Amino acid sequence: MKRVFTTRITELLGIDHPVVCGGMTTVGRAELAAAVSNAGALGMVTALTTGSPENLELEIARTREMTDKPFGINLTILPTINPVPFDEYADVIASSKVAAVETAGRNPEQYIPKFKEGGLVCIHKAVSVRHALTAQRIGVDIVSIDGFECAGHPGEDDVSNMVLVPAASRQLDIPVLASGGFGNGQGLVAALALGAEGINMGTRFVATREAPVHDNIKRAYVESSERDTRLLYRPLRNTARFLKNEVTEAVLQIERDKGQDLQFEDVRELVAGPRQREAWLEGNKDRGVITTGMVVGLIDDIPSCSELVERIVAEAAEIVERGLPSKLAG
Repeated sequence: MKRVFTTRITELLGIDHPVVCGGMTTVGRAELAAAVSNAGALGMVTALTTGSPENLELEIARTREMTDKPFGINLTILPTINPVPFDEYADVIASSKVAAVETAGRNPEQYIPKFKEGGLVCIHKAVSVRHALTAQRIGVDIVSIDGFECAGHPGEDDVSNMVLVPAASRQLDIPVLASGGFGNGQGLVAALALGAEGINMGTRFVATREAPVHDNIKRAYVESSERDTRLLYRPLRNTARFLKNEVTEAVLQIERDKGQDLQFEDVRELVAGPRQREAWLEGNKDRGVITTGMVVGLIDDIPSCSELVERIVAEAAEIVERGLPSKLAG
């Protein structure tokens, strides 16, 4: 599909459409990254999902076998139970010659110079305007603003993208990606109208044919509504959004029982990483927590990545061309 929308993000990343696939644990493998990039958007390999810096190199090579289009690598910098060699991952990314790196979690300032030296466009996920301004100050090229609707960690301020995106875009000089709640052409147009220059989608790309997760999970997304996500870890001030299932309900009951005395150890076994991977890959949606955004309520099919991106751009172009409905236009 020919380019319809040109923004600073499409220019910086060398992509046809202002759509980015955010990094996703377990899901962000070569198959999905290449399919998204081949669709004219920006695919993303999730570094930590590969298991080691050496495996990340192999995953990058595998992605290049499937696409000659630009793609990026996500590096989420968070405290972990077992030590993670973040410095080694950063070295692999800096020397990879991919188009972009998407960082999330802790401040990535120590890695920005080496990423820039490697020629990568630096994207950083932020859940507040103050964090976005910090990202700009340390040299990030694009900020991905994660609103309250997003999968994973929305922060603790509970600000939706309707407010967060324009609040960020009017204070930043660098371009903004709107993240959380996006999955169709209406969302793309809304994001652009709010001041963003593209959208970052995760959950919507899970329900595609190329996503390397079990079909049961994709079908569960199709069957879910906008009310079928749950926020966990709020008492720990580490809030995260997941698909409603038996595990989320069990964790919420423990949170209610423990109240302010809750410790992560109280729920650790239920939310452990191996259980999450089993849920994603083996298809038992009640086995572990499944990171999912509120946009799951807008998912009603499982297209290819190419079909999805083309549909989003075509819908958005039609909305722009059509303009406001006559009864609203005045």
